[in-house]
Amino acid sequence: MSKSKKIILYISVFAMIYLIPFQTEQLQRAVIEAIEMLQYYAREHVLFCLIPAFFIAGAIANFISKDSIIKYFGGKTKKWISYSVASVSGAILAVCSCTVLPLFAGIYKRGAGIGPAVAFLFSGPAINVLAIILTARVLGWQLGLARAIGAVFFALIIGLLMAAIFRDSDQKRLEDFVQEDGQDLPRSGLQNIIYFITMILILIFATWTQPEGASAFWNLVYQIKWPAVAVLSLILALELYTWFEKDELNSWLDETWSFAEQIAPLLFGGVLIAGFLMGAPGSDAGLIPQEWIAALVGGNSLLANFTASILGAFMYFATLTEIPILQGLLNSGMGQGPALALLLAGPALSLPNMLVIRSVIGTKKTLVFVGIVVVMATFTGMVYGNLVL
Repeated sequence: MSKSKKIILYISVFAMIYLIPFQTEQLQRAVIEAIEMLQYYAREHVLFCLIPAFFIAGAIANFISKDSIIKYFGGKTKKWISYSVASVSGAILAVCSCTVLPLFAGIYKRGAGIGPAVAFLFSGPAINVLAIILTARVLGWQLGLARAIGAVFFALIIGLLMAAIFRDSDQKRLEDFVQEDGQDLPRSGLQNIIYFITMILILIFATWTQPEGASAFWNLVYQIKWPAVAVLSLILALELYTWFEKDELNSWLDETWSFAEQIAPLLFGGVLIAGFLMGAPGSDAGLIPQEWIAALVGGNSLLANFTASILGAFMYFATLTEIPILQGLLNSGMGQGPALALLLAGPALSLPNMLVIRSVIGTKKTLVFVGIVVVMATFTGMVYGNLVL
């Protein structure tokens, strides 16, 4: 950082400390809310969501050859193959917008094209089968069906648009990957597949949340989640002991730490800012009053749908929490169109999520990605709102 930038930074920090009215009750509540939201995130998502995702991302970067990633996610792969694999693999994971980030970074840095990588990034949180079922049960089958169709459609269209917009720069990036030599591994392909499946199952079971109003099957999965995680962890330990060499494990840990070092600080900072400005979903402790939000998303106007899309894009929703929050907003007068707009933009984006995406693909690509999601969610909400009214 240059001397002039440091001076500007010091002056800005001093001015904030000098001028901000910390004695006001609303500001104090917002600060406490930001800290409590960060604590909630640390307790509920770091140990059993984010850390397993970091280890999987490290394994992708270390144990999956670039040729394999390029074969299924590369720019020259047939689109129906690359986008189908990206959407299906993302949907199987069914993780929140933050947990999917290390996995997205892993495949992107290993040679995935920008289009399939973004399709994977969107589909992971958005195409969540349990969330779609609960949406239909709690909020109505029309909204559940619209969410399912919209999420699949969005994943494909957003990926294709990103690939088309950044075609030239992405081709250059992928050419650099093709020129690198692949890595020979001492294990068979089947052993690698079993190893990755074990880790992915640990992530799926560990992140499984208790559903309200779901069928007996989903509740059964929740009841057995920790025994399943324990058994799978023992299997993983056995695989690591018998199939991997010490140097490989050290390299894996180095890659895992690299992703954690890049992503975790941005996530925590983003959660703090989101909590300070808007509070935890459903609370009224943030700097922006909830009644303002409820007033802006009533009806089915362009402003209401755009506001819902922006709110969904910047707020952080843990998996499935968007449903009871939307139920409360609908009871407060939120329109059906804005509800769908928030459902399509919210689970796949958040302020912490954006900060990390920027560190992986750059500012320009991140702004375009967020812009496409917001615009598509806005107009999809308007169309849906006019159809159901």
